Amino acid sequence: MTADSLIGRLVDGRYRIVARVARGGMATVYRAHDTRLDREIALKVMHPHLAEGDQAASFLQRFEREARSAAGLQHHGVVAVYDQGTDGDMRYLTMEYVPGTNLRHLIREGELTLRRSFAILDTVLSALAAAHAKDVVHRDIKPENVLLEAGTGRPKVADFGLARAVSEVSNTTTGTVLGTVAYLAPETISTGHVDARADVYAVGVLAFEMFTGRLPHEGEGAIQVAFAHVNNDVPPVSAFAGHLGRPLDHLVRTLTSRDPDQRPPDAAHALELLRTTFRRIPNEVLDIPAKAAPPPSPTAVRAAHTAARTAVVERPQAGRWAAQQPPRPPVQTASPAPPTAPRRRWRGNLALVLGLVVVLLAAWWYTEHGPGAFTVVPDGVVGVAVEQAQDTLAEAGLTASTRQRYDSDVPEGQVISVRPDEGSRTERDAPVELVVSLGQELADVPDGLVGMSEEDAVAALRAAGLTDVDVSREYTDDGPAGEVIWASVRDGDRVPTDERVRLTVSEGPPPVTVPEVAGAAADDAVAALEAEGLRVEREEVFDDEAAPGTVIRTEPGAGEGVAQDGTVTVVVSRGPEGTVPDVVDLSLEEATEVLEEAGYVVVPRGFGEIFGKGVVETDPAAGEQLAPGGEVVVWTF
Repeated sequence: MTADSLIGRLVDGRYRIVARVARGGMATVYRAHDTRLDREIALKVMHPHLAEGDQAASFLQRFEREARSAAGLQHHGVVAVYDQGTDGDMRYLTMEYVPGTNLRHLIREGELTLRRSFAILDTVLSALAAAHAKDVVHRDIKPENVLLEAGTGRPKVADFGLARAVSEVSNTTTGTVLGTVAYLAPETISTGHVDARADVYAVGVLAFEMFTGRLPHEGEGAIQVAFAHVNNDVPPVSAFAGHLGRPLDHLVRTLTSRDPDQRPPDAAHALELLRTTFRRIPNEVLDIPAKAAPPPSPTAVRAAHTAARTAVVERPQAGRWAAQQPPRPPVQTASPAPPTAPRRRWRGNLALVLGLVVVLLAAWWYTEHGPGAFTVVPDGVVGVAVEQAQDTLAEAGLTASTRQRYDSDVPEGQVISVRPDEGSRTERDAPVELVVSLGQELADVPDGLVGMSEEDAVAALRAAGLTDVDVSREYTDDGPAGEVIWASVRDGDRVPTDERVRLTVSEGPPPVTVPEVAGAAADDAVAALEAEGLRVEREEVFDDEAAPGTVIRTEPGAGEGVAQDGTVTVVVSRGPEGTVPDVVDLSLEEATEVLEEAGYVVVPRGFGEIFGKGVVETDPAAGEQLAPGGEVVVWTF
């Protein structure tokens, strides 16, 4: 079945496919209409080959498991997953439909300022932090999976968990690694290991691309790009965007360290680093446009195409990557010239000089490359004041650099961690990095939360760094529906950034309970409903049991709640429904008798029976519905 043949199809008896939106390495995405809930959704149909052969059953189990995990993510920066299912041989997901564009378009068009880049990265890392807290790893962060909502420009991360379901099938069957090569972490390529730090690495590559308009590593194909990720550091941002200084170099270098242990352990820690970096950048730099992605040169077209798409890269066997490195030039040694006049004295002097050289070389090797070049990071550095930690390192002959971050568990000024770790071997002249606590990070509560709309209040809190917001709703006369009427924090307070802020939002005035008026006269029922402040619409229907003019029921029914000034429909009986009998060809007298017995009023029309034809037609015609007491026009000729 081709992709286009799905357009117009009703999937699983519920989802009507409207148009194809995109096609990728794992699935095709369609815009569809949920006929049950009457809403627009995105329908992601997995490619059939992923569930073929011996792996079909295991893939389906993994697909369902990952879909459930993704559906459990509730975050403003995550594309919501509604449902998953099968229809024949089709495996599909239904998700929130996000009209607009994606981050790839903004990078290509050069429409990103540094301020906008940080805002997008903040949301991406916040979404990943929520996922990592639930042990969900995305595995395929790239610009195409960062959607930007039309009108608002709000970013949302899509495709959580799908790469894992697909890559496990690929790993089992072929020993390969599935992913977008340009954003894969080195350990994913070399060993296949994936955890939260692989997502952090991908965000680092994403940040480099947003800041510079280009990818950090390029090559003629996927293998060359993967080789570069494993063997080369991501270059400094400032090398390609001179106006961006050391804070961005440090940010990207930390996120994209080839050693996963040197990266932030998850997106929450990476988000702290991002926000700290943002505060160090001058305002005049934040609004400078980033570079647009340059057009590829003829020789790099294939590399850009290969590195930017989702590809399958074979895991290197032992020594494979080393074999692709350019060979080292041979070390040339000069052959000593044969002695022309060997003399005992020269031999003695030469032996002395050579011995001295050997001693000096041995000493140099010992101190620069041998055991003497290394020392051990002492214990007693973590958990003490930074000054004490620096003194301890100095006594061991080590210099210390410091990096600060907020930590709610470690008091301000104390060391949170050290790299390399305590007890680790390190070079004597290499600085040891101390991560020093800034204490608990505080945020200023925005002014005017009470009285804002729910959307504006939540946005203001998140902009202030308060992302844990719990919203409850209640009926009240204190404010219009959708307005915040109470907040757990006061304007101007400084509170920890991890504190949960509770908001109460008005649902408007309490609903009116529809009174019981069934069986009452229609006019009395209308008066009773209007007395409750409700609007009333009247509908008349035939009914064999209720007397004409009495109320059969209300819609909504008695006891249900209706908004004040809402509308209630009163269904009134017209009495039993009748059927006009067939009196054609009867005489007028006979027809009148039959119709009157059925309860109808006869209205004669025509020329009487002067031609002896009798009744030729009735209005309403025979078989039509007419309540007893209605008029039937009888035509004679």
